[in-house]
Amino acid sequence: MIDQTRFSGGDSSHDESHDSPLAAPPRLSAMPMALRGVAAGAVALALLLLFGLAVDHWPFDWDRAILTGLRTHASSPGLRAAAVDFTALGSVPVLVLMVVGAAVLLLARGWWLLALMTALSGISGGAVVTWVKLMVARPRPDLVPHWVDVHNASFPSGHAAGSAMVYLTLAALATQLTDHRRVRHAIVGIAVLLVGAIGVSRVYLGVHWPSDVAAGWSFGTIWALGWWWATAAARRSWVAERQ
Repeated sequence: MIDQTRFSGGDSSHDESHDSPLAAPPRLSAMPMALRGVAAGAVALALLLLFGLAVDHWPFDWDRAILTGLRTHASSPGLRAAAVDFTALGSVPVLVLMVVGAAVLLLARGWWLLALMTALSGISGGAVVTWVKLMVARPRPDLVPHWVDVHNASFPSGHAAGSAMVYLTLAALATQLTDHRRVRHAIVGIAVLLVGAIGVSRVYLGVHWPSDVAAGWSFGTIWALGWWWATAAARRSWVAERQ
């Protein structure tokens, strides 16, 4: 049972969230430290990719080494089946279902601003990834056979970017429901592991260069947490204007 006094300013007899659509959890304005660390890692990874592109051309040598190494030394029916299962968790239908489900729950709680921003984050992020794919038009890897069907360009990985956007956003929302620091870190850790597994599955299945996945992780993380920060800023500004 969630302690309602944390959300209603201390008066458990009055559910403020249904009187004001802006009465979201007070910690919304403070991004959990674990997520700040994830954001810093995403920025560092993006800078490394940009530096690599400035001094070399893709696919990088490590792109080829990782892709061929996985297929040569880690190929098994069990891992292939697991990779197919994990990659499905980053597919468009699953991610859309997650976003819609989260938005419905937020609307039911009365937090329409969070619901709106969650939906807009996913929709706009997906549109940007699609546009970048069309502009860059990087071919899919051809070093190893593809173990799943693909039909669009390679850069960035839509599965990596989409899963980072959606699952990290859901993790950020879930951290609002507890004051326990280790629980909040565990929530973020689980989301990061899931996003990581989805991205790795794309490389293992032979349909993405590792740099595609790294770029997807970076973009999706920065996009999701950027929208989180923007939502908190909008809520603070709106509340201040109404006082």
